[in-house]
Amino acid sequence: MLAFKLVAGAAMLAFGMVVARAAEVDAALLVHEGNGRGVAPCASCHGKDGAGQATAGFPRLAGLNADYLAKQLHDFKRGLRSNPVMQPIARALSDAEIAATARYFAALPVPKAQEAAADPALVKKGEALFHNGDWARGVPGCYQCHGPEGQGIGAHFPAIVPQSSLYVRNQLRDWKSGARRNDPAGLMKSVADHLPDDEAAAVAAYVASRGAK
Repeated sequence: MLAFKLVAGAAMLAFGMVVARAAEVDAALLVHEGNGRGVAPCASCHGKDGAGQATAGFPRLAGLNADYLAKQLHDFKRGLRSNPVMQPIARALSDAEIAATARYFAALPVPKAQEAAADPALVKKGEALFHNGDWARGVPGCYQCHGPEGQGIGAHFPAIVPQSSLYVRNQLRDWKSGARRNDPAGLMKSVADHLPDDEAAAVAAYVASRGAK
């Protein structure tokens, strides 16, 4: 019991030190100018307002849960998410910089979507999958984890509205291929495995259309 208390106390102390160092990080400077140690400005891809770039598939970060954002950066660092741009960036960030950057983007207002709505038939197909899923194939409705408006729930189920259709399609592809392996209990891997490309495109189109409203 004493050993457990000592370990727990050390863990809390280490966490407190990370939080304290995060308070010292100039997150705005990091986001807009980089850190001088191999990290390019986050804004160069994700925009000054954190809205992302829809046509390039760079996601919006503004308004996302801070714990979720920090987890994704740590997962890039550990190789649980594979991306040739983000992995070296994450590995060049300290824990304090990750915490500060996550809090910075989380505090930004949620931006409007950047892309126009897709073909109405495709959007309608995606709407049905978003709200109803297809239980015969073990596919739940997206809203059950991501919220009725796609607004996200906690650190594990991110907001997906507004996100670009390209980014959503890319993530479903990565879950399916195994390039992304950081989902709770393999849930998103299972969903992606049961979604053919046309249905993934439909869900992505619906998500993007919701963000446009």
